[in-house]
Amino acid sequence: MLEALIFVVFPFCMLFAAISDMLSMTIANRVPVLLVVVFALVAPLTGMDWAAYGGHFAAGAIVLAVTFGLFALGGMGGGDAKLLAATAVWMGLNVHLVEYLVVSTFIGGLLTIAILLYRKSTLAVFTGRNPFLRHFAEESAGVPYGIALGLGGLLTFPDSPMMVWALARLAN
Repeated sequence: MLEALIFVVFPFCMLFAAISDMLSMTIANRVPVLLVVVFALVAPLTGMDWAAYGGHFAAGAIVLAVTFGLFALGGMGGGDAKLLAATAVWMGLNVHLVEYLVVSTFIGGLLTIAILLYRKSTLAVFTGRNPFLRHFAEESAGVPYGIALGLGGLLTFPDSPMMVWALARLAN
């Protein structure tokens, strides 16, 4: 049962956040709340020691402090900041968090370049009314960075402590 929660909740939340941000330029508060609550309930049941458990929440707090600052300066959306912090709780205060941040930043850079090129193209004129592409075509809209955060989370989750634990349990 614990393994199923680990296999389903995190990937579902990452996909939901990415699709939601693409369609509406928002990430609902329930996504990061669900991530943090499920981690808080499941992690102790995996045998995670209290120091590691605290380290995971410290990672979330540090990332939230930094991203809140970026949000206050207008450099990041509030939903993105909360999703990053909740994802940091799952990754922990270790190399997995750095890997997630680097991969998400790389994907976000590629996404930003692609959106800027798309907005300058004639293709945007013809496809700009499509519900999936309308925010990409709007010059005044930002970049739905939740797409990069969701994809980065999906790509780095297999090496995260919770996933490694769940996979080890299945191997036994």
